[in-house]
Amino acid sequence: MHVSENLTNLVMKIISGLLILVTVFLSIKHGWEGLTASQKAGAPDLMTTLGISRSLGYAMAVLSVAIGIMVLFPQTFFLANLLNALVIVLVMSLALKAGIPKIALMEIPFLLMPLILIWLGHPLKK
Repeated sequence: MHVSENLTNLVMKIISGLLILVTVFLSIKHGWEGLTASQKAGAPDLMTTLGISRSLGYAMAVLSVAIGIMVLFPQTFFLANLLNALVIVLVMSLALKAGIPKIALMEIPFLLMPLILIWLGHPLKK
């Protein structure tokens, strides 16, 4: 029974570690895209459609990069995932308000990631 518990804990830590890497990549990627959105053709239109001003878009981009960094550390892991989930719910809500349910539905798997990470915990936490 002891070996089985150790194996289960190891698998959970590996899954958590992989999800952290995905979260870091996506957060920094989306944050960087938000900071350089003026260079891309379609990005400002979507932000405007969702009712997000340019200054709020920049703030969300900086927050996204911060979340990507914060999730790496056990001390800020919970807060980073909570903020990540809140930002995703905000985007989903704005998409529904704008009458674009497709975007809200596409965000569901991304909403599940920080919630699963909170449940799994940080793999390096003692």
